[in-house]
Amino acid sequence: MAIDKQNLPELVKEVRRQLGISQEDLARELGISFATVNRWENGKSKPSKLARAQFDSYCVKMIRQGKLNLSGGKR
Repeated sequence: MAIDKQNLPELVKEVRRQLGISQEDLARELGISFATVNRWENGKSKPSKLARAQFDSYCVKMIRQGKLNLSGGKR
């Protein structure tokens, strides 16, 4: 799946861009802090396995709802 094939900072930015949400909004959706999302997006840290699973799950949910398209050809 494309979720695993992109580097995390690009993926986080793309997800937020397509959904039209802020880092704060994404953090709220995932139940994590804004600072954590900010560090992911700036490549300063990587998520734990649990946090990555939550992020991937959120992306899949948004894809199923037709709000997100991560199937390449978008930059």
